[in-house]
Amino acid sequence: MPAPALPCLGTPLSPTATRVMLLGSGELGKEVLIALQRLGVETIAVDRYENAPGQQVAHHARTIAMSDPEALRALIEAERPQLVVPEIEAIATPMLEQLEAQGVVRVIPTARAARLTMDREGIRRLAAETLQLPTSPYRFCDSLEELQAAIDGTDGPAIGYPCIVKPVMSSSGKGQSRIDGPADVRKAWDYAMAGGRVSHGRVIVEGFIDFDYEITLLTVRARGADGSVETRFCAPIGHVQVAGDYVESWQPHPMHPAALEKAQQIARAVTDDLGGQGLFGVELFVKGEQVWFSEVSPRPHDTGMVTMATQWQNEFELHARAILGLPVDTSLRSPGASAVIYGGVEAAGIVFDGVDEALRVPQTELRLFGKPESFARRRMGVALAHDADVEQARRLAKEAAAKVKPRAA
Repeated sequence: MPAPALPCLGTPLSPTATRVMLLGSGELGKEVLIALQRLGVETIAVDRYENAPGQQVAHHARTIAMSDPEALRALIEAERPQLVVPEIEAIATPMLEQLEAQGVVRVIPTARAARLTMDREGIRRLAAETLQLPTSPYRFCDSLEELQAAIDGTDGPAIGYPCIVKPVMSSSGKGQSRIDGPADVRKAWDYAMAGGRVSHGRVIVEGFIDFDYEITLLTVRARGADGSVETRFCAPIGHVQVAGDYVESWQPHPMHPAALEKAQQIARAVTDDLGGQGLFGVELFVKGEQVWFSEVSPRPHDTGMVTMATQWQNEFELHARAILGLPVDTSLRSPGASAVIYGGVEAAGIVFDGVDEALRVPQTELRLFGKPESFARRRMGVALAHDADVEQARRLAKEAAAKVKPRAA
């Protein structure tokens, strides 16, 4: 079946404009907005707080509570974009489904996909129960008592120790922690409640998989030469997480050919079911030739920021092209790596020392996100490096990131 495509691209700020609205305008959304603008698209950046990174570069900036269905409907009806692109989880997705069904707007990749992936329960049940894909053992819990019972197995198969607890809705690993024994359970529950995007009082607890490494497989559903949707894959991205938050990534990550084939099969199965067009970040655990599905985001992935140094078309350009019905190229340009720059301080309007020193590190670049407020563990920028040797690229990226020193003004 031919994939939906915009009939043409218009001129921004004119009656012919192609208008795209992003729901969520952090550092990932900012790069998507820039990619769209390079294709002549008029952009509307929406976020829950003023002066979010994407709002600083978009044609129009709007600030609302995106989890409020009536506020979301009113904004979409007022702005009348052709496409609405969810970039975060905390969105009133039932309202998006309603507006899509009424023909008011097209949601990327689809309103159903946005709903299923906005929380871990929807996507885990789809992957494990509907698609029968390999995953870690898991349970969903609505209280501290249910969490303890799931771990101990007093009301069913035991998840056991160690295990991982995550809020059903969060981003960038917020609220995620590992439990090694009974003393960690309450702390993990409290951390999950504090880290969730929306306070559902619900978590997923997962049995620990003894994996060799985890990857992000960026998967793109885009129009092919015959107009039908084709699935393409970027080279696998390796990454390191601390407390569920990505701190560095690199591309390509070496994989056994059989494991790569399985990873692509899993990613294709999930994204085919979700449908639509755009880029998906599929997270997978790998041990030898075994592969387990972990999560999927129907949008650019934080670990994929490395593609700004490694690919001819980075993940943001791929997403922009795919949603507009344009051709994509997922080929690698050079091995490379990324390393996160954290705020380190609690302050508004911070300044960055050491930028000049960081950029003297050969084969590196920086992206400072422009977030108006810094927190100690808030991601404020990223260092990028390229090198024929991916391990050298990792060293260069971490060296450059370490030289950038945010501080209160």
